Amino acid sequence: MMMDGGERIARVLAAQGVEFLFTLCGGHISPILAGAKAQGIRVVDVRHEVNAVFAADAVARLTGTPGVAAVTAGPGVTNTITAVKNAQMAQSPVVVLGGATATLLKGRGSLQDIDQLALFAPHVKWATTVSTVRGLIKTIERALLVAQAGVPGPVFVECPVDLLYSESVVRSLYPFQGESQRPRGWRQQVQAFFVGRHLRRLFAGAEKTRFDARRRVAAPEPTAAAVETAFSFLAQSQRPVLVVGSQVVQRPEAVEKVVEAIEALGVPTYLAGMARGLLGTDHPQQLRHKRKAALKEADLVILAGFPCDFRLDYGRSISSKAKLVSINRSSKDLKLNRRPSLGVHADPGIFLETLAAEIERDGDEWEDWQARLRERDVERNAEIAQQAAISTEYLNPVHLCQQVEEVLPEDSVLVADGGDFVGTAAYILQPRGPLRWLDPGPFGTLGVGAGFALGAKLTRPEAEVWILYGDGSAGYSLAEFDTFVRHGVPVIAIVGNDACWMQIYREQIEVLKDDVGCMLARTPYGQVVEGFGAKGLQLERPEDIPQVLRQAQDLARAGHPVLINALLGKTDFRKGSISM
Repeated sequence: MMMDGGERIARVLAAQGVEFLFTLCGGHISPILAGAKAQGIRVVDVRHEVNAVFAADAVARLTGTPGVAAVTAGPGVTNTITAVKNAQMAQSPVVVLGGATATLLKGRGSLQDIDQLALFAPHVKWATTVSTVRGLIKTIERALLVAQAGVPGPVFVECPVDLLYSESVVRSLYPFQGESQRPRGWRQQVQAFFVGRHLRRLFAGAEKTRFDARRRVAAPEPTAAAVETAFSFLAQSQRPVLVVGSQVVQRPEAVEKVVEAIEALGVPTYLAGMARGLLGTDHPQQLRHKRKAALKEADLVILAGFPCDFRLDYGRSISSKAKLVSINRSSKDLKLNRRPSLGVHADPGIFLETLAAEIERDGDEWEDWQARLRERDVERNAEIAQQAAISTEYLNPVHLCQQVEEVLPEDSVLVADGGDFVGTAAYILQPRGPLRWLDPGPFGTLGVGAGFALGAKLTRPEAEVWILYGDGSAGYSLAEFDTFVRHGVPVIAIVGNDACWMQIYREQIEVLKDDVGCMLARTPYGQVVEGFGAKGLQLERPEDIPQVLRQAQDLARAGHPVLINALLGKTDFRKGSISM
């Protein structure tokens, strides 16, 4: 019996190592979901399509295998666009399978029929539609490869509904194609002829297509000349700084080798994006504060997978007198806003490994420089401790984050979804190891929390997964606690509830003297998630923090998703922190 199109897609996904399919059901894609389930792929349905793509994104980042989401046509597809753009800017290999109207009905005003390819083209590496059943297998296989190749990113594949069901079902949907329908008169006979011919083309040769074995795309490697030049720069440097970005961990299987390379190089190191946690906690080489000052004083800056965008003040954070080595998979990002002394178009992790293999260090080349930078870290930590001791109404967010840091186990994953509260947490919380920190990336998207946590917990079921929510960002995905409950995904969320969009409020009220659009309510978010079947905890007093955090951990270990509604007071800890 010939496979239907949904089963064909599912067999490709299973053969290529895809373990999860995230979705929100719809008639246009039902055969894909049924086929995936039959192939042993775990189908996880969410409450909003954007979170299906966020979850797929998290899986891709943590495993290196493309994350896959399937969404129904029209509004289902359009609901994903923010997450798709976020994946593009974060360089995550994600494949979105979009349902579509039947091939013969496209452009005729059928339900949920829009030009989906035009919508996605600017935001993905490849947007395509499949026009025959025999084309499904090779198109999906190619989509998974394209998502991983070069600069990883999202791919969109439109799958018309009449390619997904069996031929007998599809024929029954068209006039004069079923056994009980016979054309009458020449008009119906002409219509039946053309529809029949179209359907024969649709299914022709489908049984002859074959499945490829699983393939992983090789990462681009640096030239020997580039490594030699970087080596000479490093040998002459007195004050080098290494900034490590998300691209360095795009090969999850190689993170241990990258860590060994960084340690062998011995360069003072700042970690950013998905690279947070790469060196564990309190690594002697890692620095966490005053990065801008260090870059201004450095005579050599190595940007490993990190562009000169707003996070480096468009390159102005780096001294004009310093040599700049930029290693990036993206040729555009190599030279963004600042032309490097050496631009290396390659995977930055492989570059660091190759460079480290050439190094023979005495061990104290930059000891004084490292000590000076470390002293600044110590001073900043002392300032943070002082700010944590300031009394506020309800909870001081700095103190709360310090308490969370105290209870985080070694096997934990932190998901960052918010503005002011999450920005505060980033100064204090230390991911316990590589691939234990998930934030949206340079797009600065709010709403990633539940989707990222869903993908993270499914990928690492033994890990303790925390969502760090601002009360503003929590509103985007709170309904996914229903998903956590239904699918048995016991994450812990903590909402920093200061009853406003604090990151905006703080500057807006000072500059414009108006809080318009910034104020929220002290909503009892714990009660909200209890309505979905999760556990909700309320936290208002500093002395209750340790007990409530431990209670949340106990509930999660017992299999319950849990949310802590933490009421915050106002502080000036992050005053002047808005990025433009």
